[in-house]
Amino acid sequence: MSTSKLNIEGVMLFEQPFARVPYENYRKVFRASQRNVEKELGAVQSAANDLAKRSKARNNSTEDSIKAVDSMITRVENLKRKLSELQSSAGTPTLGVMRERLQHLAAVEDIPSVNEPEFTRWADTRLDRWLVDWALRTGKEKTARMIAEDRGIERLVDIDLFSDVCRIEEGLKRQSCSEALAWCSENKSSLRKLKEYIELARARKNEDAIAYSKKHLLPWQETHLAQIRQAAALLCFPPTTTCGPYKRLYDPARWTTLVQSFRLAVYNLSTLPTEPLLHLAVYAGLASLKLPACYDRHTKNTNCPVCDPNLGELAKEVPYSHHVNSTIVCRLSGKIMDADNMPMAFPNGYVYSKEALEEMALRDDGYVTCPRTGDRCLFSELRKVFIS
Repeated sequence: MSTSKLNIEGVMLFEQPFARVPYENYRKVFRASQRNVEKELGAVQSAANDLAKRSKARNNSTEDSIKAVDSMITRVENLKRKLSELQSSAGTPTLGVMRERLQHLAAVEDIPSVNEPEFTRWADTRLDRWLVDWALRTGKEKTARMIAEDRGIERLVDIDLFSDVCRIEEGLKRQSCSEALAWCSENKSSLRKLKEYIELARARKNEDAIAYSKKHLLPWQETHLAQIRQAAALLCFPPTTTCGPYKRLYDPARWTTLVQSFRLAVYNLSTLPTEPLLHLAVYAGLASLKLPACYDRHTKNTNCPVCDPNLGELAKEVPYSHHVNSTIVCRLSGKIMDADNMPMAFPNGYVYSKEALEEMALRDDGYVTCPRTGDRCLFSELRKVFIS
């Protein structure tokens, strides 16, 4: 099998979130439409049943009946308007994004080899998407927008999603849960609502804290009763308390934990990986190259990505490469030494590739110099080394 054949399954494995995010967005639009339909049509049906009962009992005037029918017509017209606005503002654009992304993925299925120019162009676009994803995750939204606009890939990246995430996180850093609570209501997520209650307790606004608890905490009593009880008891302890459990609740560092929990919830809801896609792709390459020698200053290779100080930091998070057979790499050229580029040994025992030494000999009238020791000799004095 040719090594240049495109591995479609491997490519698609990285692209699941790419197609999933707009799908989840459209599901949100569908659920909102469904709630509106159930609410408004339910009210219309109830009004119609009530009108029918009063008509049978003959205790309803013609004027009242007309008002009831007009009210039902108004509700249906309002429902139509809401659904139309929802579809035009979010539904149709989301469908367009889904269609464009699926077309982008479908294009790679018709490319037979990684050597085709079409795949190079497709891979360049994918790299641009990964760069935008990395910029968005690291708070560089302006850079992300510039790249997306310059490359014309606005519909292939999730700028709006991360823009909302940053907006809500900024609110949490200001110790305000308003944006996060709105997000919870919209997504029906399990994000807890305890933090703002604690801030009310810290300010000793006990009545406001109790009202807040009734509205936002009590609905979770079936799953978080112990935490709700502890929150209720918090009103008896001042912010200066030394009692361990309540001192921890008052700890301002909990806001940082909440920001992290919120972002993780967004990733889970949108089926996004917690690491940038660019990092995951780099990890895959580094894992195939990483060796213990990469972290020994005596055996580092200038042409090895893992030996690079910056990439080496990323490589620390991946396992070492598993090689069934050893691969010998020339220290001079960084190329693999094999039967076509066999190793050649200096009289002092140091070994380099034939190709690199031939180039050196051409530049120095047939002489070669060992870069480690400075020993100099004729190329004809080198010995061939056979790999077994």
